[in-house]
This record gives sequence, structure tokens and C-alpha cells, in this order.
Amino acid sequence: MSTVKKAIIPAAGLGTRFLPATKTVPKEMLTIVDAPIIFYVVEEAINAGIEDIVLIQGRGKTAIEDFFDTSYELEDRLAKDGKMQLLERLKRTREMANIISVRQKHPLGLGHAVLCGQSVIGNSPFAVLLGDEIMVPKGSEPNTIGRLCKLYQELKSSVVAVMEVADQDVSKYGIATVTPFRDGVFKVKNFVEKPKPQATTSRWALPGRYVFEAQIFEELKNGKPGALGEIQLTDSMNALCQKQDFYGSTFSAQRFDAGDKFGYLKANIELGLMNPEIHTEFKKYLMEVGTRLQKENSR
Repeated sequence: MSTVKKAIIPAAGLGTRFLPATKTVPKEMLTIVDAPIIFYVVEEAINAGIEDIVLIQGRGKTAIEDFFDTSYELEDRLAKDGKMQLLERLKRTREMANIISVRQKHPLGLGHAVLCGQSVIGNSPFAVLLGDEIMVPKGSEPNTIGRLCKLYQELKSSVVAVMEVADQDVSKYGIATVTPFRDGVFKVKNFVEKPKPQATTSRWALPGRYVFEAQIFEELKNGKPGALGEIQLTDSMNALCQKQDFYGSTFSAQRFDAGDKFGYLKANIELGLMNPEIHTEFKKYLMEVGTRLQKENSR
């Protein structure tokens, strides 16, 4: 079992890309097929052996906390309707992990959101999973955060997921400059937040899965706010990797940026195709749409 038993899921963002839907509904509670985005993220953490999950929430996001609380009426209705698979998912989430809510009182960036969880994490190593990034493992392979937790147990150093991106996407992500360590694992030389493509030779981006030594909190406390007054997690990661070994790891899971409209739609399509309840009918519909679009393009 992994020695990483605690995780932070930042979920305090304003969700401006999904307005007006997110005026009253937290972005993380938008539905992918039949479950909110954040449910998939929490399930990934639980499947990796995480026992304490700290949700960092902002004002107006109590719906997230309520979702993971007991709802006798809902659970009774699911049981009476025979929807036992969904009922078991809900119960398993509640029984296998402690869901702890912490308020981020001011929107001061991702780094500040992670720092808000220090009182719960203490001196333990911990995972961070971004609340709008969905990672779907392939087959029997370990999920992404599970892979990072296993690597941390082996290497006893902070380790983050990395993925290669095209030149035009470099400025959308934190970027890691790396050197090969072994198959699928790199040693990180430095991190930089959303650089222009010409400002770095690296194309290894950070897709939102991390395992940290507790020392990252000291770097976050000492971090200087950027131009927008926000404390960037990437800056503190860079400071930490100058003081101790820091690793990056590739992953094989399907990844969806559900905080982006296009990524959100792709997640619904791909997870809809994986859903046994609607797979056949949905696949038939998509094929009909594809045929219609081909005809329209050939005119």
C-alpha cells in the first residue's frame, strides 16, 4: 500500500468559462454523463488508497460538500429504483475516505489553495488532484495518482505527472524541464508557469496530478504573489526542486480537461461510450451524426 494517505483537491475556482451555468452551480458539480466532475476525481484518489481528502472550496460551493454527505431520501430512492451500481458508488466514496472541507477565503491562486490544506495535511506527504481534471485509467493499469503514489514510496521524493504538448499549447500549462531517469520517469531540473513556446525548449506539461513532500508548504508560505496577486504552485515547486530531488512521470490514462468547454464535451462523449447503460444507443447516434456531417462537408 502507498504511504501517501492524504490528498488535496482544489475546487475554489470561479468557473468563469462556464458562465452563466456556474453562476449558481459550482463548475466541479457539472455533470459528466451521470456524475459530477469532482466525483470522478475523488474516486481516482480513493482507488489509489487515499484515506483523507481535503476539498478546498470557495464561497458559494457548499453543493460540493453536500454531495458527499449522506442523503437518506436519495439513497432510498436509488435502492427502490434498482440503481444499485450508482448507490454503491456513493456509499463506497463515503465509507472509504474522510471528506474534509476547508474554505479558501480569498481567491489567491492554486498555490494558496494548496496551502489552505496544511492544517489537515500536517507533515505528511500528500497528493494534489485538480478538481476539473478527469483521468480515466486504461484497462487494469493503476490510475495516474496511484502511479505517482507508488513512485513516491519508491523514490521518497516529490513526483508529478507530465505529458508532452504541442508548441501552441505550451503557454497553457506549467512546464517542467527534465532529464531522463528511467523508462517513463524523469528528473526535473526546473518548472516555469505558462511560458511562451520560444522561452523554453521543454514540451513536458503539468496536467494536474502531483505528490508532494510536506516541505512544499514552506515554499508556498514564502512564495511571492505574481502580477495578478496570486501565489503560483509552479513557482514553489521550482523552488523546492532546487533544494531536493524532484521527479516527473508519464501516464497512460485518458485525460480530459473538464474545466474547458471542449474538454468537457469530449469527456461526456468518451465516458458516455464507456457507460454500459447507454453505450449501444449512444454509439449508434454518434455514427448517425458522423454520417450527416460527412454529407454536409461533401456538398
